Amino acid sequence: MKILLNDQQVHEADFESKEGKKAFWHTSAHVLAQAVKRLYPEAKCGIGPAIENGFYYDFDFGFQFSDEHLSAIEEKMKEIVKESLILQVYDVSKSEAYAYMKERNESYKMELISEIPDDERISFYKQGDYAEFCAGPHISNVSFIKAIKLLSVAGAYWRGSEKNPMLTRIYGISFPKASMLEEYLKQLEEAKARDHRKLGKELELFALMEEGPGLPFYFPKGLILKNNLIDYWRKIHSREGYEEISTPIMLMRTLWEKSGHWDHYRENMFTTSVDDTDYAIKPMNCPGGMLVYKSKQHSYKEFPMRVAELGIVHRAEKSGTLHGLMRARSFLQDDAHIFMREDQVMSEIQGVMRLIDEFYDRFGFKYEIELSTRPENSIGSDEEWDLAIASLKAAVEGVGKPYAINEGDGAFYGPKLDFHIRDSIGRMWQCGTIQLDFQLPQRFELEYIGEDGEKHRPIMLHRVVFGSIDRFIGILIEHYAGKFPVWLSPVQAKILPVSDKYLEYGESLASELREAGIRVELDKSDEKLGYKIRAAKMDRVPYILVVGEKEMANHSVSVRSRDLEPDKQEIGEMAVMKFVERVREESVK
Repeated sequence: MKILLNDQQVHEADFESKEGKKAFWHTSAHVLAQAVKRLYPEAKCGIGPAIENGFYYDFDFGFQFSDEHLSAIEEKMKEIVKESLILQVYDVSKSEAYAYMKERNESYKMELISEIPDDERISFYKQGDYAEFCAGPHISNVSFIKAIKLLSVAGAYWRGSEKNPMLTRIYGISFPKASMLEEYLKQLEEAKARDHRKLGKELELFALMEEGPGLPFYFPKGLILKNNLIDYWRKIHSREGYEEISTPIMLMRTLWEKSGHWDHYRENMFTTSVDDTDYAIKPMNCPGGMLVYKSKQHSYKEFPMRVAELGIVHRAEKSGTLHGLMRARSFLQDDAHIFMREDQVMSEIQGVMRLIDEFYDRFGFKYEIELSTRPENSIGSDEEWDLAIASLKAAVEGVGKPYAINEGDGAFYGPKLDFHIRDSIGRMWQCGTIQLDFQLPQRFELEYIGEDGEKHRPIMLHRVVFGSIDRFIGILIEHYAGKFPVWLSPVQAKILPVSDKYLEYGESLASELREAGIRVELDKSDEKLGYKIRAAKMDRVPYILVVGEKEMANHSVSVRSRDLEPDKQEIGEMAVMKFVERVREESVK
C-alpha cells in the first residue's frame, strides 16, 4: 500500500503500522466527505481526521439527519471506492485556497484557512471531483479500501466550543480486507456485551450520577475491588523501597504558574478563588511532590528517592468526551516521582519497567511500548530534550524490549515511554508511563548536597503503573467481562441454603468464612435453589456454595466453580477449611 505525503513523496506502508492506518483512515474520511458532497451539495464540511479506531467527519447538513441518510452515504462511499480514484497532492497560496472554499460556500474551511499565515503554502489532496486542504498523509488510490462501515452519528460543537454551532459527526471504519471488517464488527459486539458502564451497574460496582457528570460514585462491591488494587499496589511499592506521601487537592495559582501547568494545561484545570487568591484543583500530583521534596535538605546518599502518591486529581474534560470510568473528571492516579543522580537514570528507568512488567503479568496483560517525543507545546532546551530521549531509548533497548516512536506526543516537560496493554478481545489501552523530566527540578530549584559537598540538581522520573486506578478498573471489568479472578473478586463465594431450614447454618458458615478472610455473601431469599444458582451465576461469583441437610451434618459445603468447564463446575462436597485453603491458594497465584 502506497502512502502519499504532501511533499510529493510516496512511501510503502503496511496497514498494521501506525502510519499506514492513519493514512488509510484519513483517506477514508475524505471519501466520506466526497460522498456527502455528491449526495447533499449544500452540506458544509468541518474536519475529518483519522482516530484511534477509524475516522470521523463533521458536517453541517442544514436538515435533520437520520439513519436513512447514513445508509445512503455508506452506499455512495462504496461506489466512489470502485472508481479507483488516484490521489493527487499539490499546494496553493492562502488566497487561492480561501477563494476555492468561498466559491463552494465552505464557511468552516474558510475560517480555518483565515488563521494560516499569509505567506504559507497550503497543501490540497484531490481525488476525482473532490479536493480538500489537508496536511496528509493519504493512501495513493482509494481502491485500496475494500471494506467500509459507517458506525454511528453524534453531535459535536464546531472546534469543541459550546459557543459554536452543533455539527453532525459521522464515525466510520474501513479495512483493506472484508474479513478484517467482519472481525472488527464481531469485536464491537463483544465489546458492547462487556461495556464497563453496563456491567458496573449490573454488578453494583459504581455509577455515574446526573448530579456529578464524570465523577464516579463507588458502591460497596466496587470499593472492595478498588481497595484490592490499592492494597496490591502498596504491597509491591513497599517492597521496592517507595515511600508514600499525600498532598492537598487544591493549591495556589502561583504554584501552577511555576510548574508550567498554568500556561500549558490551563484549559484542563478547575479553578476557584479563596480570600481573593486564585487556586486550582490539582490535575496532577507533581507540583505538590516538588514542595514535599523542598521541605528539607537532601544528600546524594538518599538517592534514588522513590516517592509515591495515590492522589485524587480533577481535569475539566468536555462533557462530550466523558465515557464512564475510561474518561472521567475525577480519578485516583497512582503517581510516583523518583529523584536521582545522573548515574542512576538508566537503572531506575529499567527498574520501573520491571515493576510494570510484574504488574501487568498479574492481570494477564501483554503490552507494547511507545517512546513519545517532544510536542510543539513544550518547555526546555533542545539539548535537554535530546538527552532525555536518548536516555529513554537506551533504557528500553537495554532490557531488550521492542518499541515504536510516537512523534510529538510527549509531555510538555519531557519525553516518555507509554505502555499499551492488550485486553482479552484484542483492544489496546494506554496505561503506564515513564516520563524523564529535567524541567520541574529546574523550575522548583530542587537541590541536593553531592559527595563533593556542593549543591547539585536532581533528575526526576514521573511514573504511573495503573495510570488512573478508576480507568484501570473499567479496563479490568471489560477484560474479564465482570468475571474477576478470585483474589480480586468483591464477592469470592455465595452461600445458597436449599431452604429456610438451613439459613441458620448458612449464617454461621458466612461468619466462619469471613473470619478466615473470605469475602462471602449469603442468599437469604425465599426463591427456589435453581433460581438462586442462576442469580449467583449472573453475579459472576467465582464459587457457589450450596448447603442443605448433608452439609450441615458434616460441617461442609457443596462447591460449584465458575471457572471450570461447564461439565466440571460441580466439584461436590468439601470440608469448610479445605474450601478456605483452596480460595487462599488461588488468591496468591
